[in-house]
Amino acid sequence: MSIKQRLSDLKVMTEDQLSEEILNLKKEQFNLRFQRATGQLENTSRVRIVRREIARAKTLAAQKRKASKATA
Repeated sequence: MSIKQRLSDLKVMTEDQLSEEILNLKKEQFNLRFQRATGQLENTSRVRIVRREIARAKTLAAQKRKASKATA
C-alpha cells in the first residue's frame, strides 16, 4: 500500500479508530524489534515504516482532538 493511500485511510478514521490503529502498530513494532533482536527479521525496512506510520497516526489523532476542541 502506498503512503498516500495509507494516509487517506488514516484521515477518514475516527479518533477511537486511530487510537486502536496506533495500538496495533505499536504491537507490530514490538514484534519487529523482538524479531530483529533474535535475528529472525527478514525485512528490516519494515521497522522504519511502522515507526513512521505510528507518527502519522498520532499526528492525525492530535489534529482531530484539536479540531474537536475548537468546535466545542
